[in-house]
Amino acid sequence: MKTNLERIDFETAAKFESKLRHDVMAHIQTFGELLPKASGIVHLGATSCFVTDNAELIAIRDAFEILLPKLASVISNLSEFAMKHKDLPTLELTHLQPAQPTTVGKRACLWIQDLVLDLRALEHASKEQLVFRGVKGTTGTQASFLELFKGDHDKVKALDKRVTELCGFKSLLKICGQTYSRKVDFQLLCPLVGLASSVHKICTDIRILASRKEIEEPFEQSQVGSSAMPYKRNPMRSERACSLSKLLMNMIGNPLAVHATQWMERTLDDSAN
Repeated sequence: MKTNLERIDFETAAKFESKLRHDVMAHIQTFGELLPKASGIVHLGATSCFVTDNAELIAIRDAFEILLPKLASVISNLSEFAMKHKDLPTLELTHLQPAQPTTVGKRACLWIQDLVLDLRALEHASKEQLVFRGVKGTTGTQASFLELFKGDHDKVKALDKRVTELCGFKSLLKICGQTYSRKVDFQLLCPLVGLASSVHKICTDIRILASRKEIEEPFEQSQVGSSAMPYKRNPMRSERACSLSKLLMNMIGNPLAVHATQWMERTLDDSAN
């Protein structure tokens, strides 16, 4: 089984899914054809959410591990920018009207402070709120594994702990239904939405400053600003970042709606998300 883990026949899996109308069972059947002796045990005691929920949590953890150092790098680069321009005077704007003198470095510190708050929130989410579903059986009672281990609760707990460790997690949910609580999704999305808000604010400031000709985005030698007005210097990078940020900020209601409609131990309301 270990030597064939990467041998995924997607064409065969697609054929099985069109017949079975079930994505996980399609891959189980495909793997079973590859290794007939394993077909009867590869999914023994488990449920689809043992595969999909745990896989999603692994993917979320890996995404945090990519995002956190990138955000730290942005903060570091902005800090260098702030120090470099700490004495460069500019005009504060309140209500988008001239207010008092400040410096470019001081204004950048406003952006840095927000990003530091986001970094702390993301670190807390990844360390304290991201926990593994683990081995909980079909509906969260571990009954199928208790049957396999002939009622030995200690062996089931040991299996749960071992699988969690092998998947790189230090903690796991003690209670779940068929799925892990979708409240977890909401808690993990909150700091991401906060980061999107910060990105939108920073890039909006850059767009305003660009309109005042106080700052410009990089402009390549062959770049044109407009099909009709090639001389324009549109802040396209900031505009794209704002657009993506708005998309992310508007996702916050989705996990709340999914959590609210997880009837009893589980429904399929979250399958399209």
